Amino acid sequence: QVQLVESGGGLVQTGGSLRLSCRASGSIFSINAMGWYRQAPGKQRELVATITYGGSPNYTDSVKGRFTISRDNARNMVYLQMNSLTPEDTADYYCNAGPVKALSPQGPTQYHEVWGQGTLVTVSS
Repeated sequence: QVQLVESGGGLVQTGGSLRLSCRASGSIFSINAMGWYRQAPGKQRELVATITYGGSPNYTDSVKGRFTISRDNARNMVYLQMNSLTPEDTADYYCNAGPVKALSPQGPTQYHEVWGQGTLVTVSS
């Protein structure tokens, strides 16, 4: 079974920075894309940034120039450096990975998509 665990959320003032981390655990052979999504109160979950296995990033327009996504394939980790935060960035941030090839009790398995439990980022004005 594959699990994603996020860390690094918290409370920060406008203009501040935070770095989110996400670690994938399990008997993992490979992870294709990894990324971050967020969901603000009363809003739908939206993509923040994704990164391919080869390191090519993609960002939603609202975070371009402020956020940087990176990953460590050897450690099965993905990071999100968030700078110049504003109250509009306040949300639960979720780590996403997929497809993931891993060993399950049933043998080699491909998981289409795996989600973390989320970490809260609050930006005060």
